[in-house]
Amino acid sequence: MAILFQSSADRWADWQPRLTALLPDDEFRLHPDTGDPASIEFAVVWKPPIGLLASLPNLKGVLSLGAGVDHILADPTLPPNVPVVRLLDPSLAAQMAEYVTLAVLAHHRRLGDYAAQQHARAWRVLDVPEASKRRVGIMGFGMLGEACAARLMPFGFPLAGWVRHAQTAEGVRMFAGTDQLAAFLARSDILVCLLPLTPATHGILNARALALLPNGAAVINVARGAHVVVGDLLAALDSGYLSGATLDVFAGEPLAPDHPLWTHPKVTVTPHVAAITWPAHAAPIIAGTIQRLRAGRPVAGVVNRQKGY
Repeated sequence: MAILFQSSADRWADWQPRLTALLPDDEFRLHPDTGDPASIEFAVVWKPPIGLLASLPNLKGVLSLGAGVDHILADPTLPPNVPVVRLLDPSLAAQMAEYVTLAVLAHHRRLGDYAAQQHARAWRVLDVPEASKRRVGIMGFGMLGEACAARLMPFGFPLAGWVRHAQTAEGVRMFAGTDQLAAFLARSDILVCLLPLTPATHGILNARALALLPNGAAVINVARGAHVVVGDLLAALDSGYLSGATLDVFAGEPLAPDHPLWTHPKVTVTPHVAAITWPAHAAPIIAGTIQRLRAGRPVAGVVNRQKGY
């Protein structure tokens, strides 16, 4: 039996020495050179072509090379009884917390406005409230959301989280379910989106949701581009209702050169770099997951397909 490696973003040369050292008795195959499909036992993937996983009749597990699994679940031919496992990598959480903290502080201290003033050679002090009066809301409160909240907490921002099902977090006011979404948005001066992409969250940041944010709020999206209805976001920015947005993810990547987000004065664009999978950190986690699946032991990160994460 063999392990298939497929990725539209990762270089096999970066992974090969680590995975083969950790799983020395396994044969690895690099897509599209799958060999005999019936001999593939596990697939380690990022954005696999539709139908690839269904073509592997003896597949025992699908492992994502990132924290998200929407790229796998979007395949309508995905074998129904094969476990799909998302990557629970502490280094991803640490990177995400760094990025989100940077973006929150940039919006809080109005660095975008100061950049515009620098361009205009204008020397003017802008009003900035105390951190204790700038309310930050985090949509999605799994490993990444918890890491971001922990990193932001020492600055004194009043923190809130929004999740699908009720949970608690020390020092964070938690909201749950659609019934509490409006109240959560209404108290979020800086909104951070870390939600998994599911049918229920697709387009969740639309005109109605953005209008529920306080006047002058800012939006940070580091989850998936499809969470944001871009036309509605641009309208809210152009009207002056929203003060700015930091976007690391987009429905189409790379972002088209003529896309209006590139040149919008209130938008910061980065190329999906908030949290990058590092093979040195992730390879041991992936190898350990394969070993646990083989042994029939419990595995962290197995996806609930009904929930989509």
